[in-house]
Amino acid sequence: MHPSPAPAPAPLYRDPLEDGAADPVLIYNPHEQSWWMIYTNRPTTVRHAQGISWLFGSKLGVASSTDGCATWRYRGTLEGLDFEWGHNTFWAPEVFENNGTFHMYVSYIQGIPLGCAIEETLIHHYTSEDLISWQHHGPIALSSNNVIDACIIELPQGGFRMWYKDQHRGSETWAADSEDLYTWTVRGRVLSTPGGHEGPNVFFFQGFYWLIVDSWSGQLAFRSDDLDNWEPAGTILGGSIGDKHARADDEGPGLHADVVVDGDDAWIFYFTHPERPGQDHPTESSRRSSIQVARLAVENGNLVCDRDQVPAPAIGAPSPRVFVQVGRV
Repeated sequence: MHPSPAPAPAPLYRDPLEDGAADPVLIYNPHEQSWWMIYTNRPTTVRHAQGISWLFGSKLGVASSTDGCATWRYRGTLEGLDFEWGHNTFWAPEVFENNGTFHMYVSYIQGIPLGCAIEETLIHHYTSEDLISWQHHGPIALSSNNVIDACIIELPQGGFRMWYKDQHRGSETWAADSEDLYTWTVRGRVLSTPGGHEGPNVFFFQGFYWLIVDSWSGQLAFRSDDLDNWEPAGTILGGSIGDKHARADDEGPGLHADVVVDGDDAWIFYFTHPERPGQDHPTESSRRSSIQVARLAVENGNLVCDRDQVPAPAIGAPSPRVFVQVGRV
């Protein structure tokens, strides 16, 4: 009889300085032979926030793991991203490696808007050879000037596709294609849901492509065999504000997530607001957020996960991307 695997730490990670880790993306760093988690580093300790202004002015935090994403060490924040003067806002990074170059697509807002008015939010493109020094290539022309939350995958027929949230168009998911990761052509609307959503994430697992979006009450899942036509495939990490789950800090819905597929396993990394009393965030404790992890599975064609019983991940270095036949569970 094999011993039961150790449980995943809960929470998996908290930022030790700002305590506002959110919107994580995981990328393997071959130079360190470790996994890096890059995330929105929300400044939760702002004392005189107007509306949701405390969400702005964020840098991109970095944590690393040398044990397969089971435990994490805070490393700092990405430097050298500013391309104009001021204290500006960086949200929701996506990092994609291609032929040894890391491409980052990050949501950018000039300065810190007061109240809730955001005139322009653009996705900016950076590249790096080492995840530390970044070259800025400017904003990407997409479907509006109010876009955030990029997600990139390589297409099986060649080229790349980006999914993103268009806030100007009802908080829908839109898509764009590229041959080189620098120049993009908008394809159009992919998904519209009542009340909108954000944080689209696309991955290949168990014979299908999966799209998850954060509905603010759980992650809506959709399944496809061609990356064009999507059918509903369940809801994961569902819940209402204040709902308590079995693990520490795992309260309410699982928010803006990233997925790492490791062979037959898939792990979802998401964040929670463990002390949020309602729709507002009136105190530092109500603003704080924690990163959590759960393991995904497919049952009867739907995406599922048990967020209460989670073994510690042991994710290896990624293998070269190989395209296989889709449409088989």
